[in-house]
Amino acid sequence: MRVIQTGNLLQLTWFPKLFPVNCYIVIEDNELTLIDAAMPFSYKGIMSAAAGLQKPITRIVLTHAHGDHVGALDELKKQLPAAKVYISERDADLLRGNRTLRADEPQMPLKGSVPKNITTVPDVLLQEGDLIGSLQAYSTPGHTPGSMSFLDQRSKALFAGDAYQTFRATAVAGTIVPSFPFPAMATWHKELALASAIELAELSPAVLAAGHGNLLTEPVQAMKQAIRQAQQSLNKGGR
Repeated sequence: MRVIQTGNLLQLTWFPKLFPVNCYIVIEDNELTLIDAAMPFSYKGIMSAAAGLQKPITRIVLTHAHGDHVGALDELKKQLPAAKVYISERDADLLRGNRTLRADEPQMPLKGSVPKNITTVPDVLLQEGDLIGSLQAYSTPGHTPGSMSFLDQRSKALFAGDAYQTFRATAVAGTIVPSFPFPAMATWHKELALASAIELAELSPAVLAAGHGNLLTEPVQAMKQAIRQAQQSLNKGGR
């Protein structure tokens, strides 16, 4: 596991050179917020990193319910029973293994590894604009119907889940990066993903912290270029 700290965040990465899977620890005054739960085996590294900070993890915030973002959730909840689990109201269905689309959603098949055996029940169902410590929640559907992103109000670090990737190239969810196509392959609805990416770029984040790839500082120009590429792909009929 690789650990990189910048300001109030730690990026924890497994397989950084081959198939990077990230989660993040956000440092608050007296506690820690974990963003995403990576792979099932990742709980050991998460607990070790938190122990080094000498503060308790009191919140586990999930950007979306794909398996590489919730894999260690059950084990973490066992070890941190007092920690509250947060996820969007919409992706709480996916966390239960329910792939059913709602009537008001585009009727396109869900993609990616929806978990089948997560037993943890979320404590808080998030909506647009909710505050979680220093983080503000933004609804960013596209990769999944209920994907959410979180902006640290202190540092303007943006935790984007898979709304963007930064491995091999900075790309919007749904845009194929040939050398690392997996986030795109797991994206449900490209048009919604593009609209969400545009909204996130308009926040002018200082740091982009994605689910796959390195931290990106001063990311706005790279985000805008990724948006242009996504727009061009959709205009050519890429779906």
